[in-house]
Amino acid sequence: MERFSRRRFVGGVGASAAVMAVGEAFAPFGARAAEDAYTMVARVDRGRILAAAARYLNEAPVTVTAAHSDRSAGGAHDYFSEGDYWWPDPKNPGGPYIRRDGFSNPANFNTHREALIRLSVMAPALAAAWRLTKDKRYAAQFTRHLRAWFVDPATKMNPDLQYAQAIFGVSKGRGTGIIDTLHLVEVVRALRVMEAAGGMKAEDVDAVRAWFAEYVNWMATSANGKEEEAAKNNHGTCWVLQVAEFSQLAKRPDLTALCVDRFKQTIVPDQIAKDGSLPLELARTKPYSYSLFDADVLGGICQSLSKENLWRFKGPNGSGVGDVVAFLFPYIADKSKWPFAKDVEYFDDLPARRPSLLFAGEALGHPEYIDVWRRLDADPTVPEVIRNMPIRQPVLWY
Repeated sequence: MERFSRRRFVGGVGASAAVMAVGEAFAPFGARAAEDAYTMVARVDRGRILAAAARYLNEAPVTVTAAHSDRSAGGAHDYFSEGDYWWPDPKNPGGPYIRRDGFSNPANFNTHREALIRLSVMAPALAAAWRLTKDKRYAAQFTRHLRAWFVDPATKMNPDLQYAQAIFGVSKGRGTGIIDTLHLVEVVRALRVMEAAGGMKAEDVDAVRAWFAEYVNWMATSANGKEEEAAKNNHGTCWVLQVAEFSQLAKRPDLTALCVDRFKQTIVPDQIAKDGSLPLELARTKPYSYSLFDADVLGGICQSLSKENLWRFKGPNGSGVGDVVAFLFPYIADKSKWPFAKDVEYFDDLPARRPSLLFAGEALGHPEYIDVWRRLDADPTVPEVIRNMPIRQPVLWY
């Protein structure tokens, strides 16, 4: 398969989420507030949801088996990607790549990641449209994509990321690469909603569940998984969000409990400063983008593990995820006020519509957050911005 062109990739993305509570397991604290959030998002996004889902009805699944890189140490069913910020060394042509933080190398193999992002946009939009209309065509297409990726022997992906974010001449795959499957989080969220509402056959759900049971176990036990779990910055946050969602689908309460503990004992204390800033993200060459991204993932954890009421949790310095959103809110509402360095790339394309604003606004009673969320661009077209917004269907997160 040819590498996706920019136009083709952008053309396949940009849908929003759908409506209706799925039951107590998905409800946030305050059932009435949840009703209001569902109703509001449905009203705001209904047209976009249905327009996107209608386009995706004719899109065939594209999985990892459709393309292969000669630089991959894996086989046809193994996911492979290369680290974004790694480039040929001008002083040693043909030698190991060197790192240029914040600058993505367009020549690196990215086709599997693009296919994964394509799935992460289409599948939740189809599930959202089904919830809104109960049109069986959307459920059938959703099932078709998930079976291709996780069930069908000819096209499914192996349940590990052993070869993700490889570096030429340095590594065949790294724990860092596990962040790539962050784009499966909302796919799993959509599947859980579909299962709870009777949108899929039980045998199809169970077949996909079996894949994620293998994958989340690999994340929790492999050397690469352990490395990513211990990551200090947004990578560690992304590991927790992934394992939180995947373990709930896989019925692994031990791993779900591990995520709660990790959030309280490590993520919040190590990442969130007293003023609500994220120092590890502010230190990067893209401080604005990374701060927004990590805030969204932190908010996703709070929604995923909603029974724990993590929006109210505070670390030893008195700050929590709500303080992160409060810190960033003025700079999301008016980016010109950003007091730190500008990102080396894509600064002008941000902030786009941040799910953390909606989540925090509903959970903590800040309607001004929701007002800003509503007026931001819900359909970014720049691939890098799309890649760093893995939660695109917020109604699925209650």
